[in-house]
Amino acid sequence: MVADPIRLAVVGLGAMGTRMLTAALAHPAFTVVAGVDVVPREVDVPVVTSLDDVLSDVDAVYLATPPAVHAGQAIRALTAGKAVFCEKPLAVDLGEARAMAEAAAGRPNAVNFALSDMAATLEIERQLPELGELRGVEVRLQFPKWPREFQKDALWLAQAEQGGFVREVLSHFVYLTDRMLGPLTVESVSADFPAPGAAEVAARGVLRGGGVPVHVSAFSGLAGPEVYEWTVWGTRRSLRLSQWARLSTSDGGPWQPVELGAGGSDSARLGLFAQAVRGEHPRDLADFASGLRVAEVVEAFLR
Repeated sequence: MVADPIRLAVVGLGAMGTRMLTAALAHPAFTVVAGVDVVPREVDVPVVTSLDDVLSDVDAVYLATPPAVHAGQAIRALTAGKAVFCEKPLAVDLGEARAMAEAAAGRPNAVNFALSDMAATLEIERQLPELGELRGVEVRLQFPKWPREFQKDALWLAQAEQGGFVREVLSHFVYLTDRMLGPLTVESVSADFPAPGAAEVAARGVLRGGGVPVHVSAFSGLAGPEVYEWTVWGTRRSLRLSQWARLSTSDGGPWQPVELGAGGSDSARLGLFAQAVRGEHPRDLADFASGLRVAEVVEAFLR
């Protein structure tokens, strides 16, 4: 028996919302009822200006709005009995993030961490017991320009109130580290801000998960290549994830590429979300509980 398509509204039609709208329109598990945006947009579905206009007509919502409004929208939808798939970060106010996690308890919910179902993530998880004693994890991020080119119209990303690369990008790697090591504690973190109200240009810190130290080093506005790098150092072997999807291994010599199968995409995560809506939360789909743990670490850098 084929299940009826899940009726979905996509809230926020910027770069990420439009991308997920396109993926949902092509996904057999979903019927996109509407887009929601404060600015009129030309897309392939009707667009309304308020979530309240369509909430009674949908089974689920995808939130791609700026994070300061996530809590109000998510809690309203969850209270109405709808499933919620939210962009990260969960929220920028930790009280609101906790309220979101509480409202989501027992209801279908997810956070869109891109690394949750990537083939590289699953392979790291598989190989982790083979690395020997873990000496540490390193996260290194570099952005010649922030916001990045594809996000240049999202002006809030350049502001400290909601944006910055710590929330927008480091959060993905905090999620990955939390998943591999367990819940993280903050030992020492800080960030540099070039001017009042502007997003950070540097962040550094030491975290710890399962007794393993985690070192973070991140910069923006520099002369150099764009870098996304996560390394777990073991006594027998080490693994390095670079540029989101490339995995390498070393047993003491040069890094060697690890062959990976297909895996991880907007469409695939929508499929996992469909499973959650229908009563089974897949382990490779991040939920509000993990989103809250990530938010607690991320906001520590910015306080």
